[in-house]
Amino acid sequence: MIFLAMLILGTIIGFVGAGGAGVTIALLVVGFHVPMHAALAVALASMIFTTLSGAYSHFREGEVVVKTGAVLGVGGMLGSFAGANVSLMLDEELVRYMTSYIMLLSAVLLYLKVYQSDWLNSLFHFPDHLLEGKKLYIYGMLAGTINGFISGAFGIGAAAFIQLTLLIIFGVPLIQAIGTCMMVILPISVAGGLGYLLQGQLDFSIFLQTLAGQFIGAYLGAKLTHLAPRPVLKFSIVAMSTAGGVILLFGV
Repeated sequence: MIFLAMLILGTIIGFVGAGGAGVTIALLVVGFHVPMHAALAVALASMIFTTLSGAYSHFREGEVVVKTGAVLGVGGMLGSFAGANVSLMLDEELVRYMTSYIMLLSAVLLYLKVYQSDWLNSLFHFPDHLLEGKKLYIYGMLAGTINGFISGAFGIGAAAFIQLTLLIIFGVPLIQAIGTCMMVILPISVAGGLGYLLQGQLDFSIFLQTLAGQFIGAYLGAKLTHLAPRPVLKFSIVAMSTAGGVILLFGV
């Protein structure tokens, strides 16, 4: 049943073109009563493979700022591993609620990015050049560690947070921010998944069903993306994160 559910979810993820770590967690916890920390472990471990494919694709298209991504990625690894270990010290109900709140905040950021981009551009000053020198390493390690900690502790990719960080602080153009974000998420998911694995939280049966279902589903869903009107895709991107947060917050 988990495989079939993830096959459907993977199809939606592939169709929308957005990450579904948060929805994966909500589905496992509410739909299949998987313990919260085990669900976080599965979500992070699954992200390794989805982001690897996406990051490689963007890299081939020249849409990755490698130096910036590498600095944030190193910080992200440290933060994610620490976040996973801190999460395991916390009560599962507390982690569940905090994860749902972060998902809803992510949905708000996605809404602003998708529907209110002009207002967002007027609110923030987006640099017209890449951050370099000492500031890149200092800010990169700090931003990477914070975003990594959020991902490791609460099992989500934090793509909305990372993309805004790349745009506002590091001066990465929008198209390259998407690919660079995937590069940053890759080491974050590896370190976070390793943190949970070392603590015995990764259920390999659930992980393999989740990975297989989402991998096949995402391939099928991507074939349908070009058939959907743009307004439907924009709505779906925001709705995915919102639905995951609401289900996790209020689901039994």
